[in-house]
Order: sequence, then C-alpha cells, then structure tokens
Amino acid sequence: MNRFQARLHHVINTLTARPEYAASIADPRLQVAAGNSPAEVVRKESPAGAGTGQLLADLAKINSELTGFGPQLAPLLQDPLVTDVLINGPQQVWVDNGRGLCKVEINFGSEADLRALAVRLAGVAGKRLDDASPIADGTLPGGIRLHAVLPPLAVPSPVISLRCPRARGLNFAELIKSGTVAPALAPVLAALVHQRASCFIAGATGSGKTTLLSALLEMVPPNQRIVCIEEVSELFPVHPHLVHLQERSANVQGAGAVPMSDLVRAAMRMRPDRLVLGECRGAEVREVLSAMNTGHEGTWATVHANAVTDIPARLVALGSLALMPEATIGAQVVAGVDAFVQICRVTERGRTLRYISEVGIPVWTDSRLSAQLALRVTPTGQLLRAPGWRALSKLLNIDLTQFAEAV
Repeated sequence: MNRFQARLHHVINTLTARPEYAASIADPRLQVAAGNSPAEVVRKESPAGAGTGQLLADLAKINSELTGFGPQLAPLLQDPLVTDVLINGPQQVWVDNGRGLCKVEINFGSEADLRALAVRLAGVAGKRLDDASPIADGTLPGGIRLHAVLPPLAVPSPVISLRCPRARGLNFAELIKSGTVAPALAPVLAALVHQRASCFIAGATGSGKTTLLSALLEMVPPNQRIVCIEEVSELFPVHPHLVHLQERSANVQGAGAVPMSDLVRAAMRMRPDRLVLGECRGAEVREVLSAMNTGHEGTWATVHANAVTDIPARLVALGSLALMPEATIGAQVVAGVDAFVQICRVTERGRTLRYISEVGIPVWTDSRLSAQLALRVTPTGQLLRAPGWRALSKLLNIDLTQFAEAV
C-alpha cells in the first residue's frame, strides 16, 4: 500500500465512525481509491444471499462508475451497433445505431447530475471542464470521442456528444457488400490506390469518410509505410507498417499545443510511402498540398464538403487560413491532387444509406479552381460517365467504358 492509500485508509476509518459521513464513505469509488479491488468491494457490500447474477451486476456497475460512464451510459457505449450517443438534457438522450437517430428512455436526473457526468467524463479524458473552460473535446477509453459544453454556452442543460468507434472497421469487400461502394466503382477505387493517386475524400459528418479511407488503406502493399495524422486516432486499417501521429491541445496554461500542421511537417521527415491526414480542417492544408507536390504520391486526406464541385471552394477557404491566395492553392491542387471522391449519407424510411456518389478531378479555368465531375453513382449502384471521365481514365490507365455507362 502506498502512502496516499494509507492516508486515505486513515481518513476513511476516521470518518466512518461519524454517522453523518458513513453513507458517503460507502461510495464504492472511494473504497476502490483506498486500495480495495472492485471484486472485494462487491463481496463486502452485496447482501449475504446475493447470487452470481447479482454479484456480476454489482461488479459491472462499479466498473462503469470507475470508467466515468455510469450504469446508464455504459450499456449504450458497449453496444457494437451504436455509433453516436447525443445527450441534450437529463431526459433527452438520442442514439444512432445504424438506423438513424432515435430517442432512448434514460433519465440522468437533474441538470446538476448531468453536469457532474460531463465533468467526470472530461476528467477521464484528461480534459478540464468548468465555468472557466466550458468546452471539452477529448478521447475516452476505447477511443470514444467526447465533446461536452456547459451552460451558459449550452442552453439550458449541458450537452454531451459521444462518437463511438467501430470495434472493427469494414474492409473493402464489406463496403461493396453493404452498398457503400458500387460494384462497378470498385475497380476505379482500387486503381486510385494502386496507381498511387493523391486524393481528397469529401462528405458530411458521419457519412463514412474515415471508414472508407481505412478500407482503402488496407489495399496499400505491405512493404509500404503509412503515416496517419489525426486530431483523434480513428484510422486503424489492417496493415503491417502503420504509424499514428495525434494532435495535442494546449494545457490549462495555454501552452504545449502541437497542431496538425506541425505533425504533417514531422511526418514528411519520417520517410512515408503514404501520407494520410484524417481530416483537413485548417491551415494544415498548406502542408498537405506541399506533400502532394514534393514527391509524396498516394497522399490521402478527408475534408467536409457536400459535393465534388464544392471541394475546391472548401480547399480555397482552408488555404486562406494559411494566408495562401487562391492562385497558389489552385496551382498546387491541380499539380498535386489527382481526384476527388464524394461519399454521402441519406436516411429513408428509417434506414440510413451511405454510398460513394461522385468522383471528380480538379481543373483550373478562367483563373479559378474548380472540379469536373468524372463519374456519378446512383443510389442503386449504377455508374454513369460524366464530362471528366476521359481524364480520369487516362490517370488510372483503365478504360472506364467497361464499368461506367454513358449519361
């Protein structure tokens, strides 16, 4: 027993003798903090006639409290189908289990109880959450992404958003089977990987950009080194040579931050065969485009955009954060980026469908960066040729007329 645990034991033993404190000392978290194992606490606190089922339930409850989730939230996060848990208030809990958002009957008590939960989760993620720092963004055990906002920024209750990673991402074959990748489009995506094309994957939040990128990276030859740069590590393709770099936020004193742009520059010195940026959302676009234009072929990144034709405007906007004029952005995109891939998410009749809807190429015309559509995919999986299909066919060295139909 270390000195802290010995001191805690002494405090607990002293306070237990005082009736007004006896109930609070029975808190299992305090007992575990004092050095007792969760199983030992269950053995002591459970009724004498408790059966195996009750003992296991009590143990699960203690473990859920220790991890910060609590007995109400833990079962939702342990469900392998759940991708998002959104808590808008003590009785306003929504879950996405692959069929779109649906409300679940959970009561977290009062707004004070919900605030306590948010603060506890932030603490588990190693983040500060209080009146002086009312927004927390971090990673919980198991890779769950946490975003929490306290009042008065969130009105009237604290708001908690949890993004749950898949226990195992879908591979390329499974994406085809699920309808995310149309069978006719599969050879095109495989060719983009094997030809070491540099591409941007675009889509809305929750559309499946990360899942698609992870599946594509699994097709990279095993003798090539992949360096992934992310705000929070979510890319875990099955590949023997994978390196992760993760952004670090500033501490409570506002120091120690390591932004994505620094990580991209560091990755370029790590001899990557494939440089991958989980999400391009700021000035790091300058470093990404620099990598694409300095011999780092096969660089991939994701970006938020609603269509292939909207990606250039998004890149120009991000470039402005790095003080890059549109002419500079346009020259680097046209020279270094080979293709744009758009993935969309639609919900119809309670069913959510994610599928690749467009493939395009960057063009520079009339002193303006734009995108030319090369392939369009219908929700039923039909692949249609668009004006830029010949340029894409030349890039991939394949005859797209074998896979895509004329409009």
